[in-house]
Amino acid sequence: MNNLPNNSGIVNFGGTNDISNNNLGSGTQVNNHGVSPSSPLSAVDTRPVEEKPQSWDVGVVTFLSKEMRAVTEQLGLRSREKIDGLFFSTGKVTTDAGTVSVVATQTHSPGQRSVMSALDHLRRHFSPRLWILVGIGGGLHPEYARIGNVIVSTRIVYYDSRKIRGEGDAQRRGEERQAPARIVHAVNVYFTDRGEPAMIRGQADGHRKRTFEVHPGLIGSGEAVIADGDSDVHRFLEGYNDKVLAVDMESGGLSQYWQENSVGEEPNPDWVVVRGISDNADQEKNDDGHDLAAHNAAHVVKELLPYLC
Repeated sequence: MNNLPNNSGIVNFGGTNDISNNNLGSGTQVNNHGVSPSSPLSAVDTRPVEEKPQSWDVGVVTFLSKEMRAVTEQLGLRSREKIDGLFFSTGKVTTDAGTVSVVATQTHSPGQRSVMSALDHLRRHFSPRLWILVGIGGGLHPEYARIGNVIVSTRIVYYDSRKIRGEGDAQRRGEERQAPARIVHAVNVYFTDRGEPAMIRGQADGHRKRTFEVHPGLIGSGEAVIADGDSDVHRFLEGYNDKVLAVDMESGGLSQYWQENSVGEEPNPDWVVVRGISDNADQEKNDDGHDLAAHNAAHVVKELLPYLC
């Protein structure tokens, strides 16, 4: 994967990066510590922090256990590392463009604040060059975001900033952030090659013969689970931009963390969000679609890696 240039206090959405390759260090060892070989994660590595490779290609963040399992299965992350009491799943993914080193972690809990802590842990211990937020989300437009479809987003609208003007009277103020230009171009090429929408097979039992769609689109992100199809959040996002196809509770934290760290001399990872639609953010919301949505999203991440890395 390509190294990123250092930031100099200016967020650059275009231009040419100074790029060079930096491979993982060799000679790393994985020690087994009582984990069953039949487990999807068959090794636990408890090496001291200072022995870790200095930089990884991709850091993946999930917030549900089903999402984490889907990521480890789809990407083949077979090792588990424990650092300072935190657990990370690691592995190397072979793609058409080469081998990509991937580390994945699960947040402490759902929400914007917890995802920022998870990103910080990845940054300190693995220094990934790209963050991918992967998991489930609620769909806003049934014609695009039916359950099992996947949304790939390089633009996030945080919708929970608002002014309270009286009882039941709130004026929402959307905050929009976009991923770096390199990632936007990479996602564009993915859809150029595979079509828009791109088509995938279902990745969960009972759905493997079904076809699902992958769409580019905006994601609305806030602090609450939405289970009302006529909520003010629905109406605000539809009026804000009709390309807001899904909602979640974490993407706003990712985009905020990235923006606030786009200063200084430390490299700032690129980012992208991949959400599988598990419900329609309405009164019929339940957990039935979680497994399908999580596995379909993780599968799309694997398809995207050659473009992103």
